[in-house]
Amino acid sequence: MKIRFFLCTAIFSLSVVADPLTVPVDTIVENYCTASQAQAETVRGASMDVEIDASLPKLKKHGRLHALRRISPLGLIRYERAQFEGDGIVNKEIISRYLTAEVEAQKEQAPEIAVTPRNYKFKYKGTKRTAGRDVHVFEVSPKEKREGLFKGEVWIDARTFLKVQESGYLVKNPSIFLKKVAFIRKYEIRDGISVPRQVQSVADVRFVGKAELTIDFSNFSIDALNHGSAAEVDGQ
Repeated sequence: MKIRFFLCTAIFSLSVVADPLTVPVDTIVENYCTASQAQAETVRGASMDVEIDASLPKLKKHGRLHALRRISPLGLIRYERAQFEGDGIVNKEIISRYLTAEVEAQKEQAPEIAVTPRNYKFKYKGTKRTAGRDVHVFEVSPKEKREGLFKGEVWIDARTFLKVQESGYLVKNPSIFLKKVAFIRKYEIRDGISVPRQVQSVADVRFVGKAELTIDFSNFSIDALNHGSAAEVDGQ
């Protein structure tokens, strides 16, 4: 009986390696959640440069901010060495609001906004090929209308089960100044990690009209010392 069990397991494992597109849907979601949890632990102590380009087309205002984005050993996000150039209203109404919202969401309710079956319904839409990778496409819709949750799609890499793209719109406005926020978040798989590559977002802002935001990420690295400190904290 044990021999038959191990044989079946081995055959299933080989079939997954041979053709990752044949993995059962439930298994894809389960593996994606496992990979995402491992990713959250791995990127503690990570840092990357961010270039934020924002504009208010109606007012013909534009601004750009460069900063260092760090993820602390406890998993919290902070921005350092921020340098802004452009119109002050863009910095105040778009960039500052975005940075504050991201930091607060990560600090206060990260588990409550994670893209997992706990918070979302997953509907399989099929496969596609992008950037040389096969991906599974899922339509996701939140089980509750809460701040930070979105309705849209998640693309999952067929071999690593890491996310390569999230897109959609927030189901609850994060601020009374914002009406509707739509976005595309793009990632690249590097050394077994889903690394942020770009975020594109469009929002309707009260009093100032449409706001457009593009964030480019570069120079991703992980501080081995900080990552080790995180492990020590978690082990206490």
